[in-house]
Amino acid sequence: MNHPSHYPFASESKKARYLAHLQQRAAAWPIPFEGRTVETARGRTFMRISGPADAPPLVLLPGGGTSSLMWQPNIGGLSAHYRTYALDSIVDLGLSANTHPVKTVDDLTTWLEELFEALRLGPGLRLMGLSHGAWLAAHYAYRFPSRLAKVVLLAPPGWAVAIRPGYLLRMMQILLPPRRVFIRKVYRESLPGLVATGASGLKLIDEMTDDLALAFECFGLRRMTQMLEPTVAEDERLRLTMPTLFVIGEHEVMYPAQEALDRLARVAPGIQRLLIPGVGHDLTWARPDELNRHVLAFLDAT
Repeated sequence: MNHPSHYPFASESKKARYLAHLQQRAAAWPIPFEGRTVETARGRTFMRISGPADAPPLVLLPGGGTSSLMWQPNIGGLSAHYRTYALDSIVDLGLSANTHPVKTVDDLTTWLEELFEALRLGPGLRLMGLSHGAWLAAHYAYRFPSRLAKVVLLAPPGWAVAIRPGYLLRMMQILLPPRRVFIRKVYRESLPGLVATGASGLKLIDEMTDDLALAFECFGLRRMTQMLEPTVAEDERLRLTMPTLFVIGEHEVMYPAQEALDRLARVAPGIQRLLIPGVGHDLTWARPDELNRHVLAFLDAT
């Protein structure tokens, strides 16, 4: 596929505007990192690499509508123990870009496999994702189990149980004007742990709203609507063969938390399950230290 020099942005001026905004946001990354771009057959992938060079690798997949920068609250604690690779998705926000069409989840898992091969990561790789990134991590773990040592799935939507139809309808509203209003509304409904913190949490939600609204403007609607809708996994695909931790917030709004926990207990009892009280889909932002403790205890266990 042939692309203009500003791809995947709508124009050179919008590319410059978005990159300036991203650079401003990146100044808050709390520890030193190496920014690296790796080419694969399906596109280029940007990542932020932190932590000791000789530490075991941990790859972090972002949630939908976010980039690698979403890991800022967690990256310090995780990178004290692991060599972390925080990726920008090739079909979402950030500095990555697909150069071939992405039509199925197998396209995305093949992209990850090509990337990990190029980086020479694994066997023994740890993989963690949030939301859409967790959904992708679960499908990758099913297809390519030999590369992975452990997997952490933070609130994967539509994997164990279906997303609530009402939530999907609310998400579709962000495609309509006034977009910023609908984005903020969805975030406030989905992230009750942040809302409960008061001014600091609401400020973060406003920043996330700005990020996503600007992305719609600078990337264009076609790019922003190509992310795959998560689908519920068959029983066989839930039975991952490596140690796996499934984490969900008590007030998850995308799908019923207890239904997801119950299905995993019934179909894939080998998966460790953790319910965090008082939060929704904001596990990484609302309780970063608590989440890191649980994750590191799981990853460090022999």
